[in-house]
Amino acid sequence: MTMTFYKYQGTGNDFVIVDNRLQYINKKDTKRIATICDRRFGIGADGFILLENDKNVDFKMVYYNADGNESTMCGNGGRCIVAFAKFLNIIENETEFIAIDGLHKAKIEDGLVHLQMQDVSEIESYENYMFLDTGSPHHVEIVSGLKDFEVKSNGERIRNGVPYNEAGSNVNFVEQLSTENFAVRTYERGVEDETLSCGTGVTAVALAMHKSGKTKADKISLQTQGGPLNVTFSTNDNGYDNIWLIGPAEQVFKGEIEW
Repeated sequence: MTMTFYKYQGTGNDFVIVDNRLQYINKKDTKRIATICDRRFGIGADGFILLENDKNVDFKMVYYNADGNESTMCGNGGRCIVAFAKFLNIIENETEFIAIDGLHKAKIEDGLVHLQMQDVSEIESYENYMFLDTGSPHHVEIVSGLKDFEVKSNGERIRNGVPYNEAGSNVNFVEQLSTENFAVRTYERGVEDETLSCGTGVTAVALAMHKSGKTKADKISLQTQGGPLNVTFSTNDNGYDNIWLIGPAEQVFKGEIEW
């Protein structure tokens, strides 16, 4: 079977996206999905995304890590599928869609995709790091000299170590640049390497930096290896709500591959 695919990227976090509204993709073929994401033997991507029908909202997002396994929420992938839905004329500039972590609202303004993330009520603080779930689990740790920091080796060690063990966690290393600006590098589980950007990761960093008192701003700029993202939010008695991840999402190319 010949499969039409689209390659999208959001600040260097890249995805193969397929219109699966006719349900012709075998979603259990994890080996094939992993091969498609392989940068030497396939198309190459940090993740694989299916756009499907849903009776209650505009569409459904099904997300797979580069290892071929269906995974938790991907923020940049969510922004890219919104851009894809607009390309397919499923939506105009506003939408509601369903993902593995629940309902998401999104809008496109001035060429940027704004994705509303789930509310966050719990942020765990430890001596050297913080932990929270922004649709995916995230370890957040402040370091110095981020530009030359060994992200892969340190991220792999933390991702597989106590307390995360086999289930693992994404790992974000952070350096503060100013009162409202932070640099972030992320090791992603499922990719098992550093990615150029992570949407749920920068969301986690923004909330963790506010929670820890590193910033008092409710709009945070995050500098990733692949470009800038912004996170805005509101605080309430239970934690954080009205959380939005904002940044570009671009179609890179379209192609066909044998499934």
